[in-house]
Amino acid sequence: MSEATMNTSNLDIRVGIVGAGANTCLRHIPGLQALPGVRIVGVVNRTEASSRRVAEQFGIPRIYRHWREAVEDPETNAIVIGTWPYLHAPITIAALECGKHVLTEARMAMNAAEARAMWEAARRRPHLVAQIVPSPFSLGVDLTVRRLLAEGQLGTLRYIEHREPRGFLDPDQPLHWRQDIALNGFNIQMLGVVYEMILRWVGEATRVMAMGRVFVPYRRREDGSLGAVRIPDHLDVLAELAGGALLHIQQSTVTAFQEGAGTWLYGDLAVLVFRDGQLWMGRRGDAGLARLEIPPHERGEWRVEADFVAAIRGEQPVRLTTFEDGVRYMEFTEAVWRSMQEGREIRLPLFP
Repeated sequence: MSEATMNTSNLDIRVGIVGAGANTCLRHIPGLQALPGVRIVGVVNRTEASSRRVAEQFGIPRIYRHWREAVEDPETNAIVIGTWPYLHAPITIAALECGKHVLTEARMAMNAAEARAMWEAARRRPHLVAQIVPSPFSLGVDLTVRRLLAEGQLGTLRYIEHREPRGFLDPDQPLHWRQDIALNGFNIQMLGVVYEMILRWVGEATRVMAMGRVFVPYRRREDGSLGAVRIPDHLDVLAELAGGALLHIQQSTVTAFQEGAGTWLYGDLAVLVFRDGQLWMGRRGDAGLARLEIPPHERGEWRVEADFVAAIRGEQPVRLTTFEDGVRYMEFTEAVWRSMQEGREIRLPLFP
């Protein structure tokens, strides 16, 4: 009898870690090791030396030389992927084909086609858990935002504005993987993370227009060579949502001294603002914004590793974040890229 048909409530979960960067070491490894019945049996990072450092730091018994060893190891039944996006699709698909549950770091993939291939691989194996690390920034307020919108406290939603300024651009900074299209694909700054948040609150976009600009076209790689930068330093996206509201997203590394990052939801009765982890509301006739208290039962928190394990054990379905939602934010990301490159409106979904 396979694990898929067994009672999995007490399943011993044996994890292989592929890619042990900052978030994996800060969140995933400690989070998994804190859960009963979960063991991390091996790890592989970009180099043998870094793999060994992580293994020694967290008491992981085995290091792999290549990600395929983790996926094919008969001792693993779950794979956690913390690599850069260029490896998310091949590792995910290989792991699913080997009968392993998968938790992959965001961003889901390099492009929408890779994301859809991952989703289709997961759909062919519904007994396996396939989960993406969710956009974390709004976890504490998501339920409250959705409730306020459902209650009609904003009235008819007209417009959403998201701004994310990052100060002055440093022209001497080395080429970061987020600026390298070969490693990051069509993902632009925090665009997918922001759109995932919008998806949770109000649903998806139906058409997109975008403009972006690279201001420093070449940067030095780690080995000293010059690498071309194609991921824009500044991006403006205008989209129409299925509910009729307009959405504007600005991601920028050049807007120094702009008012801080935040998201503004404008209705015809009230304005709701999310910034610095807090919610603020101003109603028609108010003198200004007032801070909202988040009810304790609506206050979300980071539960990624616990939710992954609970889904494997059949205790709950995957909610944050499903591969289906990942495909939706990757289609939006690619639509933004196509619009920026082709100078035209792009309709969604890309794959009806």
